[in-house]
Amino acid sequence: NHLFQLLMLVAMEPPSAFDAAAVRDEKVKVLRALRPMSRDRIPELTARGQYGRGTLGGGLLPAYREEPDVHPDSRTETYAAMRVEVENWRWQGVPFYVRTGKRLTRRVTEIAVRFKGIPVALFGRSQAETAPNELVLRIQPDEGITLRFAAKQPGAHMVLRDVNMDFRYGATWGRTSADAYERLILDALLGDATLFARDDEVDEAWRYVTPSLEAWAEMPAPSFPNYATGTWGPASAEALVERDGRRWRRP
Repeated sequence: NHLFQLLMLVAMEPPSAFDAAAVRDEKVKVLRALRPMSRDRIPELTARGQYGRGTLGGGLLPAYREEPDVHPDSRTETYAAMRVEVENWRWQGVPFYVRTGKRLTRRVTEIAVRFKGIPVALFGRSQAETAPNELVLRIQPDEGITLRFAAKQPGAHMVLRDVNMDFRYGATWGRTSADAYERLILDALLGDATLFARDDEVDEAWRYVTPSLEAWAEMPAPSFPNYATGTWGPASAEALVERDGRRWRRP
């Protein structure tokens, strides 16, 4: 649910007005435009995992199957990743990669928008060594915005290096904004439904993910646990993006 909220907020068109009805109308259009996954492509377009033992925060932590009240052969997923496509005129051909998981290296929520590389390296080989520009919206815990781009290193030679322009809420105003649930409670008291899911939005989200859940239930579960606590997830998730010649961002 949280991942789809972020997906909709990134991909939605500007609403006709900043009110609950107009905003949620545009959000649900994104879900309706998602390209359905055929059953045979679900293993290629999704990845799932369950954490094993590992070190995090300076201590050795147990595997999910070793947690209290968890069956020793549990097939419950603690990690999921998915490649999504929005079939409309703006986003046609642009892949969206979403992932979420427990016991990863860091607890962080962010949106990373990676720009296309230019077709011609105007600055020669030096440009080939830099990554595409990237806009990162940090939701939590360190709220802010980072723009990464290439800049020329001082000197007579053309040497480009990736640099960041960074905005942090805490550093700018000396405090962070309200917690997400504090904001929602206040909106509920004020009767503002903008940030709340509407029934058709929930229906569309379930319509999209249900085939994957059904396929996962029918297919033999991968060998769990398949990623260690304190890592960024299973190898299948890395393969998911590497098929497109990409890699996950490391926050």
